Amino acid sequence: MAKSTRKGLLDRLRDGIVVGDGGFVFSLEKRGYVKAGPWTPEAAVEHPDAVRSLHREFLRAGADVMQAFTFYASDDKLVNRGNEAGKKYTGADINEAACRIAREVANEGDALVAGGISQTPTYLSGLGKASVQQEFRKQVDVFIKNKCDFLICEYFEHIEEMEWAIEVCKGTGLPVAATMCVGEEGDLHGVDVGACAVRMAKAGAEVVGLNCHFDPFRMLDAIALMKGALDKAGLKPYLMAQPLAYHTPDASKQGFIDLPEFPFGLEPRVCTRWDMQRYARRAFDLGVRYIGGCCGFESYHIRAVSEELVKERGGRSPLSSQKHEPWGEGLKMHTKPWVRARARKSYWEGLQPSTGRPHSSAFSRPDNWGVTQGDAELKQKHEATTNAELQKVFAKSAAK
Repeated sequence: MAKSTRKGLLDRLRDGIVVGDGGFVFSLEKRGYVKAGPWTPEAAVEHPDAVRSLHREFLRAGADVMQAFTFYASDDKLVNRGNEAGKKYTGADINEAACRIAREVANEGDALVAGGISQTPTYLSGLGKASVQQEFRKQVDVFIKNKCDFLICEYFEHIEEMEWAIEVCKGTGLPVAATMCVGEEGDLHGVDVGACAVRMAKAGAEVVGLNCHFDPFRMLDAIALMKGALDKAGLKPYLMAQPLAYHTPDASKQGFIDLPEFPFGLEPRVCTRWDMQRYARRAFDLGVRYIGGCCGFESYHIRAVSEELVKERGGRSPLSSQKHEPWGEGLKMHTKPWVRARARKSYWEGLQPSTGRPHSSAFSRPDNWGVTQGDAELKQKHEATTNAELQKVFAKSAAK
């Protein structure tokens, strides 16, 4: 078979912009393919067509990367908290299927395939570096077998575990991108976000940044701190952002997980496509070169990112823009004159949308119990939480 001529991740970043894809677990949960709570990706095996379709939507929206649907697909997570599917499928089963689907869709365009690993119950249970890295290696072995183009270490709340993940991934010889799910306050053990960036780069990640937990604009504020620390240390990794598609100005240290609307009442917080164009422009101006999305990001959000950066991407427009004109130009053909009046950039750029819920509070009061790795409440369990244990949790919640 002829060797692929498509450019790799680092070449693409050197030459310009890489647009990532969007969120899978939240999108597929809404469609009935993922179970909220465990957030594990059995759908890659059970409903491959649903996963394939979502990949294809992101490809049409301009994504340069098909990130295999492997989030939380470590063996320890699959059996954690009573997830029955963990008894039917191994992490290898799911990761194999996810890689095949991602490659199939990537080959329909000029996209790369990324295999991703994330934080583990083994780490939160305090079982040590060797055990944690064994969970990573089982996943990475599948990514190597399936010839993924690069690896992503994403959704880590503790820099120590992130360093362990990067160490495993660097052993493969593939490019490594590393993104933590923290904000301006740093990781859950108090390491500031700039220091986290420096430690990721020193561990060997060629691409460094953040994903999930915070909205695009709060995330970019944190990435600005990372950039400052990296510059001060004389380190020059590429910067990467994959934020939420939900506004989180009132979230606390653990982001949207602390919000009372998580995970089923977040719709009033969804960013508009115009928010995403602002995000893409601000990210580019900050120096971020891998610009994608995480939970809540649908294909139209990624399309907005791609459209905002058409010039920077060498004039490439996403396929899905064939039925869409930036800034609502198509509204000129609308029947109602007041809708036709919205066919301009200045209208949408200046709009402050209502939540649509007139009696909603302007802000929420975040929950944050302050527990993290080392706390007994985070010890790994293979069985579901009992009713007696839940009553204790309910009582603690009521006392907050």
